[in-house]
Order: sequence, then structure tokens, then C-alpha cells
Amino acid sequence: MRIAYLEPFAGVSGDMLLGAFIQAGVSVDLLRQTVDALALGASLDIQTVDRSGISSIKVNVLVEGRLAETAHTHNHDHSHGEHGHHHGSGHHDHEGHSHHHAHEARALSDILTLIKKTSLQEPVKARASRTFELLGAAEAKIHGVPIESIHFHEVGAVDAIVDVVLTVAAAHALEIDAWYCSPLNVGGGTIECAHGRFPVPAPATADLLRGAPTYSSGIAMELVTPTGAALVRALDCQFGTAPAMRVSAIGYGAGTRNPSGFANVLRLSVGETEDSANSAGEVVTVIETALDDLSPQVIAYVMEQALALGALDVMCSPVLMKKNRPGNLLTILAERKNVARLEELVFRETSTLGLRIREERRSILDRKHVSVKTEWGTIRVKVASREGREFHAAPEFEDCRKIAEENGVPLKRVQETALQAYRQAVV
Repeated sequence: MRIAYLEPFAGVSGDMLLGAFIQAGVSVDLLRQTVDALALGASLDIQTVDRSGISSIKVNVLVEGRLAETAHTHNHDHSHGEHGHHHGSGHHDHEGHSHHHAHEARALSDILTLIKKTSLQEPVKARASRTFELLGAAEAKIHGVPIESIHFHEVGAVDAIVDVVLTVAAAHALEIDAWYCSPLNVGGGTIECAHGRFPVPAPATADLLRGAPTYSSGIAMELVTPTGAALVRALDCQFGTAPAMRVSAIGYGAGTRNPSGFANVLRLSVGETEDSANSAGEVVTVIETALDDLSPQVIAYVMEQALALGALDVMCSPVLMKKNRPGNLLTILAERKNVARLEELVFRETSTLGLRIREERRSILDRKHVSVKTEWGTIRVKVASREGREFHAAPEFEDCRKIAEENGVPLKRVQETALQAYRQAVV
């Protein structure tokens, strides 16, 4: 099983996660394509920087060529959100941002609609939307207002949208089966909030971290941003010490500031658990139900939501039910830790009265991505192998489709060219 371990010993923010993902192997071209798909006038400035002797990646979001301000929120009576200054950009100076764009704001519903309308993969859209819903719910709870009244100031909203969507897209590209995280260093001191100074962590961040192990190393900075906390929640991280794994990639993502004697970085380790490293089988849970009275639109929605909640795979096949009624068999593959939330999803969103749940053993091949260059751009090729022997290699469909649409060339030609480029590279 492919797993990842996050170590937020200097906190976590959207840009730190992005930097770590890039250094661990996520394609920069993929991230730039994702930014373009958002059509927000944003771009990325990616730099290799030194943080207390550690070479790490710093990602800055540029809006119309300028460094994006950090995000703000406010509710219906125009009071600013608790942290008011950094949804997702991490460790920024806090002063001076409160009123520059107060007249321009995006409602949470607007952001969710924007994400839904993009050409991004459905699991990416679902998890990005969930992240913003977590942010909005935390803000609404703190202010005691309906979630619909939460708004993000315009420039900061662009920064936050880019941070969240790119981080989720990068996480999806890594094809991680399970995320793990060490206790989070939240920092210390105080920050400027809507109505005066408040101790770290800010209320919204504290709410998002409920149930997660946290501590303070005494550094007088806000180290965990609300967006960082929401992304850790959205990745469904399991908290604790480092799991047994064979590490294949390590990435360091840099925060903005670097106090003396304090390495302001987030470390990410990616690898395989011992059983998958040895190509042993693993146990998966199968959740299944037959439906003969539910709209296909609702079934499609449930399938998307199941993937966002951590399902390994979701399938729907036509079946003939009692009284010769045509129906659909919904099948969800999941890890044990995600079964309860997926059960709740299916009971809540469908008309089923019961589920069949069983455990099955599956044998899987090791998977990795290799980026190849073609005359139209970079394409990722998924390679499946076992004990060093390659079984399959297939170009990523979404990469090929995007290039085919942008360049007006047949999709099958793009796929064939990418596969040929890969074969030439491995000879």
C-alpha cells in the first residue's frame, strides 16, 4: 500500500504542503495546468530556498503578476474572520491587510460553484470543495452565523482557492492510499483577530484541529493556518508516530519566514508499507447495495462523494431485481477505517434500507508515475510493476485529453505518442 507521512514540526499551510509535494515528485506542469483550469488570473512562483540549511521548495501564488494577499473572511455584518489574514499562505506577516478589498468578496457557495465548473478530475473537485466547506463551517461556528453568510475577500479568495485546489490535485497525483501525520506544532504568542489580539491558535484553526494531537514548541508565531488545518482534515490523516514504510521520496515545503535556529519547513515522506513492498495481498472492505428507485443523477453524486471520503474505488452496474425491475448495483471498495463514514453516506444519500458488507483479499501491483515530454507538453504515464518487473504502462487519460483539446489533435494520437516517448525513455 502506498502511504504518506506528514511531519508538521513547524506547522502546516497550503503553500508548505505544495512545496513538499513538488519536491516529492509532483509535476510542476500538472500544477500549472491546474492553475490555468481555474481561470482566476493566477500563476505560480516556485523557488528552491534554504531554511536553516534545508533545501526546500517555496510556492507563491501570484494574482495578475503580483504576490497574492492572504485571505480574509467576514460574515454578513462585515466583521472579519477570526484569522482574517491567512487562508492557506502560511506564516505571513499579519498586519495591514484588513480593508484593501473589503468591497470584493466571494461567498462560499460561489467558490464551490467555481470548483464544480472546472475541468478537473471529480475526486479533486470533491475534496477541494470539502476543504472549503470545513473552512466555512469553522468560521460560521466561531461567529455564530449561518455558513451561507461566510465570505472570502476577493484577492485572498483567489490565493486560498489556488492553494486548496492545487494541494488537493497534487495529493491526488501522488496516488496515496493512506495519509499519516505527526502531532502538529501550532506555534505560540498572539495574533491580530477581528476584535483584538488572540492567543495562537486562532479560534477557527483550533476548531478545525479538534481531535488532532497538537503542541507548542514555544515559537511566538502562528504556525498552523486555517487552510493548512482544513487540508489535513480533508486528507483524512491518521495521527501518530511514523508508520513502518519503505520511503521512496521525501519533500520539504518552506514557510515564508525563517526565525533563527528554527527550520520552518514541512516534511513529507512517501513510500510503501511492508506488505505492499513485498507485493503481498491486502484486505479491503466491500460495501454493496442494489437500488431500483433512485435517480441516476443521485447515484453519480454518491459515487463522487464516496471517492472524496476515501473510497478506493466505486462502481455501478445494471442489474435485474425482484419483480423484474431494472436497477443499479452500487459497489464501494474501502479501507476498514473509512467504512463507517461511507456507510453513513450511502444511508443518508440513497433510498437503500440495507447494505451488504464483506472483506476480501486483493493482490495489487506497485504503481508509480513517470513524466514524459511530447511535442505538445508533458504527460504522466502510470507504470504498474511487481518486484522490478513491469506489467503495464498507460498514459494518464486526463493529461492526454487536455493536450488533445488544447492542440486540436486526436486523443488516440496523443496517447500513442506518450506511450512511445515512455518506451524510448526506458530503453
